[in-house]
Amino acid sequence: MTLIKSISGIRGTIGGKPGESLNPVDIVKFSAAFGTWLKKRDEENSKIIIGRDARKSGQMVSDLVIMTLRSQGFNVTDLGLAATPTVELAVAGTGAGGGIIVTASHNTAEWNALKLLNEKGEFLSAVDGEEVLALASSEKFDFVDSKSEGSLLPDNSWNRKHIDKILNLDLVDVKAIKKARLTIAVDYINSVGGIIIPQLLTLLGVKKLIGINTDPDGNFAHNPEPVPENLREISGFVVSAKADLGFVVDPDVDRLAVICEDGTMFGEEYTLVAVSDYILSRTPGSTVSNLSSTRALKDVTEKYGCRYFSSAVGEVNVVEEMKKRNAVIGGEGNGGVIYPSLHYGRDALAGIALFLTHLAKSKMKCSELRRRYPDYIIIKKKLALQQGTDFKIILDAVKKEFSDFEIDERDGIRINYRGGWVQIRKSNTEPIMRIYAEGKTLKDAENLAEKVMSIVKKR
Repeated sequence: MTLIKSISGIRGTIGGKPGESLNPVDIVKFSAAFGTWLKKRDEENSKIIIGRDARKSGQMVSDLVIMTLRSQGFNVTDLGLAATPTVELAVAGTGAGGGIIVTASHNTAEWNALKLLNEKGEFLSAVDGEEVLALASSEKFDFVDSKSEGSLLPDNSWNRKHIDKILNLDLVDVKAIKKARLTIAVDYINSVGGIIIPQLLTLLGVKKLIGINTDPDGNFAHNPEPVPENLREISGFVVSAKADLGFVVDPDVDRLAVICEDGTMFGEEYTLVAVSDYILSRTPGSTVSNLSSTRALKDVTEKYGCRYFSSAVGEVNVVEEMKKRNAVIGGEGNGGVIYPSLHYGRDALAGIALFLTHLAKSKMKCSELRRRYPDYIIIKKKLALQQGTDFKIILDAVKKEFSDFEIDERDGIRINYRGGWVQIRKSNTEPIMRIYAEGKTLKDAENLAEKVMSIVKKR
């Protein structure tokens, strides 16, 4: 059983003992702490937005969250099954004081989480998050009497509102997409993508849409993280269906992976690269990605004479850097596209619309478009982080071994070298350490990753 409290929210496996997993006691405690925090910020704003992905535990967790917040006097608007970016837009669009998304994102089905949003529909800063955790630890909550209980309002209108906002973006060209007469295959992972993505693609003018794992029943057909080893089914489906390309999203639809017409991976790292190429060609400006993302974004940005900046891993860190740099596009190399003209949140739906516009205007096959970009190879490995492990000792050992190289310590340790980099960091979402390495060749990346892993295994 696991419970993780980080900038990515309150995340854990369902069941177990209080304080050791995500169970009813802890769900109520952290929901009440968040409600208390919202009241401290704005006592007059009693509106809050809730939404969830389709995993089996979602209804139970959502019910506990809603009843806790209503017992604090909040008027809850429940979007039900909804994508993370849809909930984010609803918070800002309704003038709510904040929101909670019940989703463990890419984690497997036994996990769930509370993603906490401020009044802008953005994830809490590290400082705000620490304040919520302190309130949870102190358990200094106030609940209202029976006459002052908050209301509950179901609202299923925000899927279409979200889609309309995307269709109205200046750089989304529905005519170009319709003219391209595209056949698209989608793996919806049996979650909320199966509800909203078909609506979006139909309104974008896609000629033919075919899907797998389409029922939003929470029976994830495979590991839901959209990385190559989990995408063999959709890869074969794209080829057998003679589709022009395929899309894959995670359970809460904030990450996007693309499959080329020949079944090859466009690469989750390159979703942001391709979208940024299109955005920069129309609206030059700064770009931002996290330290675990491919340097191909830096190359593409500099091609347009613009500046690239990096941030620590975590959507809130990327957003803070984007605001600081007035970036026109940014995100994370996990397929997370953040387009400020829409909102400051990873949004696979916006990524789909912008990528399709780019592809349609290029008049290329998907695999041809991929070959336009610098070809770096990135290796992503993970090791279990045993309870009681002193991660600082591991970092110090890695730092000593690579003392002759340029080292960035903003997020774990990233060692930069000519033609590539390697990073080791603790995950915000799982009890693991991540080791990422990028090079010009697979051998370069693997050698770097294995060198770091050998140091870790000795500790």
